[in-house]
Amino acid sequence: MKTEKVIGHIVQWLLDYLDQSGLKGFAIGVSGGIDSAVTSTLCAKTGKPVLALNMPIHQAKDQVSRSSAHIAWLKKHFPAVKGIDIELTPVFEQIKTCFPEDIQDGLTMANTRSRLRMLSLYAFASSHKLLVVGTGFFYQIRRRLGGYLPHCRSLKIGSLCSGKRSGYY
Repeated sequence: MKTEKVIGHIVQWLLDYLDQSGLKGFAIGVSGGIDSAVTSTLCAKTGKPVLALNMPIHQAKDQVSRSSAHIAWLKKHFPAVKGIDIELTPVFEQIKTCFPEDIQDGLTMANTRSRLRMLSLYAFASSHKLLVVGTGFFYQIRRRLGGYLPHCRSLKIGSLCSGKRSGYY
């Protein structure tokens, strides 16, 4: 398979799905990782409005800076992209005060962070009439393409972005 052909197929699928939904564009959480970077870039390639949200909760500074850098890159290369930073750490800390201490184990609190981001993403998407695109989308693409994308880093991200390798990955 040729990279550009695969990208074109995915972008067209996104456009068809968006058209069927009756919504205006896409909303996606950008974490600073490869899956959200690729998925947000594919959405941006549709030319439709994309709202990219950076929603840190006790994130490492390098993750927040990668997310911000990718959103800035998207905005520079795709005029229909808007980015929003929402610091969710204070909200998460408030939620923790409502939970009994004995249920605040690692898995419970990781799931709580995840659901808080999901809630925020859906709130913005609903308000702006956007379709939420999860990064599990890219995971499914990798799974379906099998050996074509065995490792995220083997895909030339630059070919998705600008024809040359971007500096983030």
